[in-house]
Amino acid sequence: MTFPFLLLCLLSLPAIASPPIPEGRRLRDIVADKYPEGRVWIGATIDASARSKGDIEEHILHREFSYSTPENEFKQSQINPRPGSWKWNLADKWLDYSERHRQTLRIHGPIGPQVSTWVREDHRTPEELSELLETFMTDLCRRYQGHPRVRWMDVVNETVDLKGNWFGPRPGSGGWENPWTIIGVDIDPYRTPLYISRAFALAAQHAPNLKLIYNQHSALEPASMEAVKRAVLYLRNKGLRVDGIGWQAHVRLGWEKIPGNREYLGSLIRWCHQHKLEFHVTEMNVHLAKDPEANEDQASAETFAAIIEDLLKHRNNGVVAWNCWHVTDFTRNGGRLALLFAADGSPKSAYYAVQKLLEEPPDAVK
Repeated sequence: MTFPFLLLCLLSLPAIASPPIPEGRRLRDIVADKYPEGRVWIGATIDASARSKGDIEEHILHREFSYSTPENEFKQSQINPRPGSWKWNLADKWLDYSERHRQTLRIHGPIGPQVSTWVREDHRTPEELSELLETFMTDLCRRYQGHPRVRWMDVVNETVDLKGNWFGPRPGSGGWENPWTIIGVDIDPYRTPLYISRAFALAAQHAPNLKLIYNQHSALEPASMEAVKRAVLYLRNKGLRVDGIGWQAHVRLGWEKIPGNREYLGSLIRWCHQHKLEFHVTEMNVHLAKDPEANEDQASAETFAAIIEDLLKHRNNGVVAWNCWHVTDFTRNGGRLALLFAADGSPKSAYYAVQKLLEEPPDAVK
């Protein structure tokens, strides 16, 4: 094949169309302008395939957001997929991406349920898992500590269930489980799993410049988040550093209309700031009904806006951060998930609701 013919073939390939640009200012520009003190952060998540292909989500990510949260690339399942096999290339590429687009980076979920199948095998001993935790966290922290773009690490992820019980292992190795509790428990009244304090101790030792976050999944069930608060105080009583609490916020349409939800969110943010902790919404999206409803666009905008508004009310008392889990609407496991942009990258009412709140924030609480 001659070079001119090859060049002609390449030129004839369809270009990846840039998504429509919303009216008004970009979210990252608003944050930089109106919240220069660094107490308000707006970020988003995409996976490695979206970033590597330069698709719609990748365009929106670096256009709109001041920080990015890779979905899986810093988790044990990706970096250490098999015994003795270490793959850092996808995580390293995120560092290059962040530098290129002047974005802050969040390391998400290194110690949590998403582990390699071989780690979940039932014959694993406390000694084996303890050694793996030590090796993985030490190498991860040393590799990315000191990079100017890396600011946070979600040290542990999904430690308790929705009733506030410690989330642990299950029979077999194919289900959703957390094998780290096999390492053992402390003798405190709540029998806190030892892996939690060990993970934070390693992170503090080998990544002293990163903000260390305790991240939890729930729809803000009080039992779950109260268990997280107890765990944070437990860690601090042991002399360990915890810099913030993260709430994943995978909520259903109309979450804000359920009595008590917004009141509890406000109380949780206040508690964090009173204890010198940052508060992060780390994985927000809105679960839609199985059958489409005519008002979903506006209804999902109201759900996004309620949570953003509650965060911004507390902006003067401490750091608040918000991260949307992907940026365009998608379907997963048969469920429909709403974000700020439609699948073609066009802005939805939710985008403009967030944009307006950032431009015209609510009065700050004292």
